[in-house]
Amino acid sequence: MSAAEMDIDLAETFATAEALEGQAGKYAEAVRLFLSIINTERESDEVSRLKEGAIYKLGALYARGREPEQLRVLLQSIRPFFATVPKAKTAKIVRSLIDLVSQIPDTLAFQIELCRDSIEWCRAEKRSFLRQRIESRLASLLLEAGDYNKALDLLADLLREVKRLDDKPLLVEIELVEAKVHHALRNLPKAKASLTSARTAANSIYCPPALQAQIDLMAGTLHAEERDYKTAFSYFYEAFENCEASGNSAQAVLCLKYMLLTKVRRSAERARRAAPRV
Repeated sequence: MSAAEMDIDLAETFATAEALEGQAGKYAEAVRLFLSIINTERESDEVSRLKEGAIYKLGALYARGREPEQLRVLLQSIRPFFATVPKAKTAKIVRSLIDLVSQIPDTLAFQIELCRDSIEWCRAEKRSFLRQRIESRLASLLLEAGDYNKALDLLADLLREVKRLDDKPLLVEIELVEAKVHHALRNLPKAKASLTSARTAANSIYCPPALQAQIDLMAGTLHAEERDYKTAFSYFYEAFENCEASGNSAQAVLCLKYMLLTKVRRSAERARRAAPRV
C-alpha cells in the first residue's frame, strides 16, 4: 500500500470514528479508532493533522465520559508526538486537554496534580513557553483551592521571569490572577495595584473579549467593595458585553446578576442617605 493510500485509509478511519462518537453504545469503538490513529507510527503532514484531530476528539470523549485518569494517560502518551510538531501547537494541545479535565466535576485536586506533572515535563524538555502558561493555570487552580500563599509564591517567581521576557499577553493573565488572590486575602490595595498593572499591559496588546471580560469583572468587584456602585455597574456592564461577544453565556449571566445587585445596593445607599435622622 502506497503512502497516499495509507493516508486515505487513516482519513477514513477518522471519519468512521467521528460518526461513531455521538452514537449510543459506540463509545468504546470510537475510542479504539481514535487511539489507532494517535498510535500510528507513520509521519507526514496529513498524518500529523489527523493525529492532532484525533487527540482533540478523544480528549472530548473522555471529558464527556468523565474519565480524568484517561485524559492524563492520553496527555502523557502523546509526548513523543510533540517532538514532531511546532512548540506553539504543542502548547495548544496540552492546554486544551487540561481545560477538558476542568469540565469534569470534582477534579480540582486532580487538575493541580496534572499541572504539576506537566510542569515537570516542561522543565525536563526545556519548554519554557508552555511551562509558564501551565504555571499561570496552576496559580488559578491554587486560588480556587484556597491555597493563597502557594499561589502568591508561584506568581511572584513567574512574574519576575515573564517581565524579563516582556510577554504582555501572559503578563496580563498572571497579574489578573494575582489581583484575584489579593482580593481573596482581603488586601484591596494590592488587588487594585495588580489589576492596574494587568490593565496597563492589556492596553498595549490585543486583548481577547474573554480576557477583557475578566479584567472588567475584577474591576467592578473592587469598586463594589469600595461602595462605588455606579462605577462598578459600568464595569459589570462592559464585562457582560465581552462575555456575550466571546460566547460565554454562563459568565454573562453572572455579570448580569452583579449589575442587578449593584443597582439594588445603590438604591439602598440613596434611601439610607435620604432617610431623616432621628
